[in-house]
Amino acid sequence: MKYTIPEDIINIYKEVENKGFEVYFIGGCVRDLLLDLKIKDWDLTTNATPEQIQEIFPDSFYDNSFGTVGIPIENAAGEKQIVEITTFRTEDGYDNFRHPTTVAWGKTLEEDVKRRDFTINSLALKIENGDFKLIDLVGGEKDLKAKLIRAVGDPNERFQEDALRMLRAVRFAAQIAFNIEENTWKAIQSNYKLIEHVSNERIRDELIKILSSDFPYEGIIMLDNLKILDMILPELTKGKGVSQERPGRHHKDDVYTHNVLSLKFCTSSDPIVRFATLLHDVGKPEVASNDETGFVIFYNHEVVGARIAKDIAERLHFSKKQRDKIYTLIRWHMFTIDEHITDSAIRRFIRRVGVDNVNDMMDLRIGDRLGGGTQFAESWRLRKFKERLLEQLNPPFSINDLAIDGNDIMKELGIPPGREVGDILQTLFEEVDEDLSKNNREYLLERIAEIKK
Repeated sequence: MKYTIPEDIINIYKEVENKGFEVYFIGGCVRDLLLDLKIKDWDLTTNATPEQIQEIFPDSFYDNSFGTVGIPIENAAGEKQIVEITTFRTEDGYDNFRHPTTVAWGKTLEEDVKRRDFTINSLALKIENGDFKLIDLVGGEKDLKAKLIRAVGDPNERFQEDALRMLRAVRFAAQIAFNIEENTWKAIQSNYKLIEHVSNERIRDELIKILSSDFPYEGIIMLDNLKILDMILPELTKGKGVSQERPGRHHKDDVYTHNVLSLKFCTSSDPIVRFATLLHDVGKPEVASNDETGFVIFYNHEVVGARIAKDIAERLHFSKKQRDKIYTLIRWHMFTIDEHITDSAIRRFIRRVGVDNVNDMMDLRIGDRLGGGTQFAESWRLRKFKERLLEQLNPPFSINDLAIDGNDIMKELGIPPGREVGDILQTLFEEVDEDLSKNNREYLLERIAEIKK
C-alpha cells in the first residue's frame, strides 16, 4: 500500500525505529489515511518509554500520566504542529467512568490496541521494506469498509471505562458519515446516564465537533435517540410536544422538531451560529400560553430564550465571546422584515446585532424559515432586506461619525465633562440617524443650544 505522509512525520517515525524500538502510526491518522481524509494530527505508538522517547527528541515535552510525549515541529506550510508519541500501555481500575486509576506501560501493540475505544481507531500502520503494512488486530478494516463505529471488545466495558466514548461515537458518525454498530448502539442506550460523569468542558468540545461536521443535524438526532441529549441539553428536549400550530402560520412541528430542523437548514458552517440556530426557540416552552382566541402564543420567547441559551453556554464553559454571540443571535432573531422599513431602522438593526453578526443572523433566519416548513430559503422581502443591509454596512453610522463631539458641546455651553454631554450627543445622534443630511457642523452647533433650552 502507498500513502502520502509528510517527510517530517516519516523522519520522526524513522528516528524511533533506528534506535531499535517498535513504532507504528496509530488511531485517527491511520483511519483518515484509509478514508483519504485530511489529517490534522499525527499519532504514533511505541514500546519505548516516555524517558527513552525524550532522549531521542530533546525538544519534546512530557507532562502527563498517560505516556504521551509531544514533539513540536513546523510543517511544510510553516505551521507549528505537535506530533504525539505514546508508549504502549494497559489500563485498569476505572472508578470514575472517565479515567483509569492505574496505567502501566505495555510490551506489545496488541495490549495497547485492546484498551482503545473503537475498531476503526485501532488500526496501526508500519513501514516495512519501504512500503506500508496495515496491522488490524480487532477488525477495524472491515468496519471501515462497512462504515461502522464499533467498540473494541465489550462495548459496555468500554463505555463504563470512559463515558466520553459515547459522545465520541456520535461525533465520529457525524464527521465521517458512519453508522453506529448495533451492539455498540444498545450499549450506549444502556449506559447513557454515565454522561453525568463527563465534564462540561469535554461535552462542549464534542458538541462543537458534531456541530462543525458535515452532518450536524444527524448528530443531534443520534444524541436524542440515544437519550444523551436529555442529559446534556434538557432545555432543548423540553420543546418536545409543545405545539406551535396557529391558523395562517406555517409551523406544523413542535418546538423541539422545529429547532433541530432549523439547524439542518442553517446555511452557516460556523458551529457557534449552528448552536444558536439549534437553540433559537428554546425559550418557547417557558413562555407558552394561549391568546384570547385560545391559540398558542409565545410572547417574548426570544428574550427568555436568549437568557436560557446564555445559561447553557455558561454551563458548558463556552468563551465569553461565544456566549455573547449566541445571546445576541437568539435575542434579536425575531427582527421585522418590511419593505417600508427606513434606513435609520436598518442602521439600528445593525448596531443592535453588531456588524460581525449580521450575516450570521441571516443564516439563522434562513434555517428558521426552512425549518418551519416554508418552501424557499429567502422571501423577496428578505432578499430586499439583505440588499439594504449591504448598503448601510460600509460602515454603519455611529455616534463617532457625528460632525461634532463632546468637546464641541462643552465649549459651546461652557459645561464640564459629565452625563449632560453624553445625553446631548445621544439626542443629536438619534436625530441625525433619522436624516443623515443633518450631519453637518453648523446645523449641529445650532441644535446644541436648542436642546439645552
